[in-house]
Amino acid sequence: MSRLARCRRMPSTVIRRFVYDEMKGDLWVEFTTGRKYVYSGVPQEVADAFRGAFAKGVYFNTRIRDEFPHREVTHEEESAGS
Repeated sequence: MSRLARCRRMPSTVIRRFVYDEMKGDLWVEFTTGRKYVYSGVPQEVADAFRGAFAKGVYFNTRIRDEFPHREVTHEEESAGS
């Protein structure tokens, strides 16, 4: 069973919320636009730093966005509970 580290809604102009799956190293990010992506192979320390960052959007853009493989999450995946 995966252990998920949840983050509540946050005051960000870019990121609405995110969830980190510690077992898989997957970082699920929902943007304020409503689009959702999963970033694979994200180390625990990067997720922890992201969680603690004052400016989530800046941290995401400089340390996560182009550094880890990612894909957009489809509506079907959400419905299936992925």
